[in-house]
Amino acid sequence: MIGRLAFILMFLTAIAAGGLSLLNNETAPRIAEIKRLEQERARKHVLEPVGGIYFKRVEFADGFTCWRAYDADSAFVGYAVIARGKGYSSTIETVTGIDTTDEITGIKVTFQQETPGLGTKITEVRHGEHEPWFQRQFEGHHGLTVALKQDRGEIDAITGATISSRAVTESVRDAARALKEHLETAPELAAAGDEEGLSAGEEDFDAPVEESERYHDEEAELEEYADEEAE
Repeated sequence: MIGRLAFILMFLTAIAAGGLSLLNNETAPRIAEIKRLEQERARKHVLEPVGGIYFKRVEFADGFTCWRAYDADSAFVGYAVIARGKGYSSTIETVTGIDTTDEITGIKVTFQQETPGLGTKITEVRHGEHEPWFQRQFEGHHGLTVALKQDRGEIDAITGATISSRAVTESVRDAARALKEHLETAPELAAAGDEEGLSAGEEDFDAPVEESERYHDEEAELEEYADEEAE
């Protein structure tokens, strides 16, 4: 009797595992696509102050990655990098825009699982405002030296969430410094000229018009898919 129950349990477990595997295979590409589109939108957001609408991905030999940003006239205006820092209860991911003078043009937290009501305030939008107040503080500050006020810097920490605040600030600074160091090893990438010959068909290159149209089409499709899943 016990052997039969054990067999039934193993059989049901195998079915459940198979079902989860099929579900993962179905949803993983969708989740990855949502993440990719979110990153593209974040890059455009943080470089918007300097007119960045074209983005070209650059990967260094050690795996460090950044995106060169260009304006509507194909003039080089800065870089986008991804900063990651250990918060109180999660690793916080922040897309950061850096201009040609190492100043921060904007930041956008794209992932966090901090304590609700405390650390999550790094993404809080106050009543009557349109952007998270904590993130907006970074605009115009020097990327290589930005710090919290209690660390002799310029950024106000969130009350009760110093760890989360410091995680964002220090990771942004570290990302800016890493970008600077990598560009010093490849000075040709730091040049602001247009000698590379930008083209919408170039690999790892985001074209503004085509990208915008494709983004909204795919975003609508993903929202429709999410609605179907909720039903």
